[in-house]
Amino acid sequence: MSGAMPQPEPTPIVACTVSRDVQIFDLLIEDMENAMGESWGDLGFAEALAFFAQPEAEAMEFIALAIDASDEDNLVLLGEIITQAKARNIKVILIAEDVTPASLHQLLRKGADEFVPYPLPEHELQMAIDRLSQTPEPQDQQVPVHRLKTGADKEGALLVCHGLAGGVGSTTLAVNLAWELAKIDDAEAHSVCLIDLDLQYGSVATYLDLPRREAVFEMLSDTEDMDDEVFGAALLSFQDKLQVLTAPSEMLPLDLIGPEDVERVIAMARKHFDYVVIDMPSTLVQWSETVLQAAHVYFATLELDMRSAQNALRLKRALQSEDLPFNKLRFALNRAPKFTDLSGKSRVKRMAESLGISIDLQMPDGGRQVAQCGDHGLPLAESAAKNPLRKEILKLAVSVHELGRNEAAAA
Repeated sequence: MSGAMPQPEPTPIVACTVSRDVQIFDLLIEDMENAMGESWGDLGFAEALAFFAQPEAEAMEFIALAIDASDEDNLVLLGEIITQAKARNIKVILIAEDVTPASLHQLLRKGADEFVPYPLPEHELQMAIDRLSQTPEPQDQQVPVHRLKTGADKEGALLVCHGLAGGVGSTTLAVNLAWELAKIDDAEAHSVCLIDLDLQYGSVATYLDLPRREAVFEMLSDTEDMDDEVFGAALLSFQDKLQVLTAPSEMLPLDLIGPEDVERVIAMARKHFDYVVIDMPSTLVQWSETVLQAAHVYFATLELDMRSAQNALRLKRALQSEDLPFNKLRFALNRAPKFTDLSGKSRVKRMAESLGISIDLQMPDGGRQVAQCGDHGLPLAESAAKNPLRKEILKLAVSVHELGRNEAAAA
């Protein structure tokens, strides 16, 4: 009779990291151990392709493909790994550090299911794994649209964000301000609509991971026949709290719409929502005056640099020469100096004095998390709640909401 003890069954491997060298991604190792225990392994790029052909690959649920800037020369190989994994119903989480947006876009189009930036935000890998397990099998996808309810006009407040130069954070402000307004916990329910009027380079859809749809172009092409149903069909819902009118799917000329079209869209949105937030193109067009006249607050975002200063001065002159309401502008300084940066504070003061403007809002630098949240399609509140920029935008949203509530009570 043999005295040998029965050996325990080995833990099945249901997940793998795939990378050039997993030791580069030490935080990923730690998160995989926390999430998967001993049921995960590690493969190199070439090893992964060979492994997919083995019978053991049938038990695989997902791979975490970890890459950095050094791997961008191997995009063809990386794309093949994703393709082969998807062909075997293996989910793919893309972990990327310092990779260009073009490369990310190419790999996501190959079929990666989730994207998580590296260094990994806290609990983000576990959240991505949870989302994979909840993802339904592909079916004829119906895009959720918002159905408007008829009723009394809300005459919602119109808040506008306009960047005075490229990359000054206008869209970041618009998206996060709209989301913070939508999330404010109040005794009375309130609704928020976010509209992207940058018809050429609008990125609100990207920042919220929403599809761009032909319904937007069709609505803008014929606003004379726009009714509640048409407008509602053009809207998309973000987490059932925020309704969004994205930019059209194709790059369109800014003069596709005229002042009358914009006026109708604004009127329709204000009729159905308590707050309407518009992200404007940086270019002044024939309907810019229409938005400015309708706006309750017009945030002009800029930075502490010469290009922003020059553009702010040119905008001021243009509005004053046409006798337009320049006083509606609230200048918002993005990436403002920290409280302890006395030299920076002095530069802000000199800039405001030289331009003859008041800088009403100073937003701190949110750092890399801002770009990472944009790439991941989530507002700052959902992925980086403690970010200093998020905290400042939250304070702005609360003050706007309290002001609106006080005015309503006074009326």
